[in-house]
Amino acid sequence: MKKYLKIAGALIVVAVIGIQLVPVERTNPPVVRDVAWDSPETRALAERACFDCHSNETKWPYYSYIAPISWRVAQHVSMGRRHLNFSDWTQPNEDLDEVIEVMEEGEMPLSDYLLMHSEARLSPEETEALIAGFRRTFENDPPIERRRRRPPGDGA
Repeated sequence: MKKYLKIAGALIVVAVIGIQLVPVERTNPPVVRDVAWDSPETRALAERACFDCHSNETKWPYYSYIAPISWRVAQHVSMGRRHLNFSDWTQPNEDLDEVIEVMEEGEMPLSDYLLMHSEARLSPEETEALIAGFRRTFENDPPIERRRRRPPGDGA
């Protein structure tokens, strides 16, 4: 029995070391065009709660270099930038209604992100201030509209 436990333990160690070799993209492309923020306060709140996933200014913490956690972190950042990237306002980004909806429903920031980044947790007052700032920012500098897929059978 001990022999099998030693073999299983050795296989686990080899697997953990092996998965570290799987490449993960952790890049911060240059800022293409920053959104024109309505105020420094709005930008500061967005930096605190949103920028690690929704900008090209991601801070890659130590655990983003340890697989399999690194895979999840890189996926979050990639998806976040694809939906809303405050560093590339030249690409289609989510509209204001979608941004506000996910914030009001507590979907953003993601709960697993908040586990390691308590500073990103906004008070209700800060959330309201960020939403109000987003309203003014998006009104003055709206994102490029994202093309929506038509529902099946919609011939329009």
